[in-house]
Amino acid sequence: MNLSAAFGTLIGVGAATLLSIRVGQRDYETANKILGNVLILNIIMGAIFTTFFFIFLKPILFLFGASEQSLPYAYDFMVIILSGNIITHLYFGLNGMLRSAGYPTKSMYATIATVVINLILNPLFIFGFGWGIRGSAFATVIAQTVVLCWQLHIFNDKNFFIHWQKGIYKIHTKIFKDSLAIGMSPFLMNAASCLIVALINRQLTKYGGDLTLSAYGIINKISMLFVMIVMGINQGMQPIAGYNYGAKLPDRVIEVLKKSIKYATIVMVVGFIIVQCFPAEVSSIFINRKDANRQEVIDIATNGLRWVFALAPLVGLQMVTSTFFQSIGKPSKAIILSLTRQVIFLIPLLIILPSIWRVTGVWASMTVADFLSIILATILLSGEMKKMKNVLN
Repeated sequence: MNLSAAFGTLIGVGAATLLSIRVGQRDYETANKILGNVLILNIIMGAIFTTFFFIFLKPILFLFGASEQSLPYAYDFMVIILSGNIITHLYFGLNGMLRSAGYPTKSMYATIATVVINLILNPLFIFGFGWGIRGSAFATVIAQTVVLCWQLHIFNDKNFFIHWQKGIYKIHTKIFKDSLAIGMSPFLMNAASCLIVALINRQLTKYGGDLTLSAYGIINKISMLFVMIVMGINQGMQPIAGYNYGAKLPDRVIEVLKKSIKYATIVMVVGFIIVQCFPAEVSSIFINRKDANRQEVIDIATNGLRWVFALAPLVGLQMVTSTFFQSIGKPSKAIILSLTRQVIFLIPLLIILPSIWRVTGVWASMTVADFLSIILATILLSGEMKKMKNVLN
């Protein structure tokens, strides 16, 4: 599913950034062409992705850590998810278009509606109809389908400055190339995350075993609680920064960047305080009280959380910086930030440190990679700020 999201962002994020910049430049003709290209390219990308993964689904599930016991569940779930993959790509792509066109409220309603429909259908399908994990997959696809229909209806409004119309469904080479260039950063970040998760799973299995894997699952969930909030801040920043960059208003670009860093830092500081002060209590929420290995998993998760969240107050800056470079159409710097943290820094550390400190080495690898990527983000961002301030002066 993360890989599916990665391929979706390859087109969606890049096109959304282009749209923000073109709207800022009042170039509505190109903005409409971008909308048409998002529709066609997401259908093509979704179809290619679905076909490939249907053919190689079982080997891929094994690669990402499925066991003989868990494979049937993962397979049943992913067959249904893949069947609706084109819908998923279109849903995320059009939601990005709404946000970048200056309608973040409608984009938010779409996201909330998807979650609410999912919450209603999941228990009905899983328990009421007895469909098990397949019911959860059906709920996900149906929720996205319902909201996608609403999104298509919104863009059918002729009073909307970008809408479905003749002549916009032809693939434009420049739009395609620019979308790929800008979207390459989040694509590489998501794709690398899949590789990293597989490597972490293997290292934890090698040096710690199944209980350590369970602890990592808890750590990952807790991390995502705060990371997703920062990602939401980034998504809010993207159209504002892109619009004002396109409109040649660097002072407003700098203002939204500073506010985004401020709010992201506050979120991560809250996460840091909670995790450092109450790691065992937070971990225990995710474990059944009747689990025989409950305390051992909590102890492993407690140690891991303190390592993983050690630099959390500074991680917000790194996350915002990467999205900022995407937002202003500078993909090379965004790609550098994505690749260095996930690949160049983290992979070697995950190979070296666990051989010295075993499981603790896995947790420490993430902290050291964060430290190095924060330094790099600070250097790149400082250089960009100097350029913008020179424009103002």
